[in-house]
Amino acid sequence: MAVVDDVRALGTRLERSYQVYVRGALKFRVGQIVYVAFSLDESVMGFAFPKEERAALVASEPHKFQLPAESDLRFNWVHSTLAALDPTEAREFVVDAWRMVVPKKLSRAYDLAHPDGPG
Repeated sequence: MAVVDDVRALGTRLERSYQVYVRGALKFRVGQIVYVAFSLDESVMGFAFPKEERAALVASEPHKFQLPAESDLRFNWVHSTLAALDPTEAREFVVDAWRMVVPKKLSRAYDLAHPDGPG
């Protein structure tokens, strides 16, 4: 079972990433782009995810993943029930979401520095 603290340190360590609170909700950004956001009660983690792959993700494990609100379907975004994720899986989704919003050279540098995945 993952909790916000399982990914908070990672989100602040990723290059160009920083945390903000918007109307009380924790979000991680690169520049002005939000790539991870938590619900106010921190039970749901929304994260950047390729639009063309999200239907398959949600269908594969509907107890873990949900589509965003209809008004947000235009974005590369998916929601997950945080308690249904294990901490390693949650960190992997955070890093993959971060990869979507940073230059490829930063993503490659991260891979070289972390050959075993997010820590």
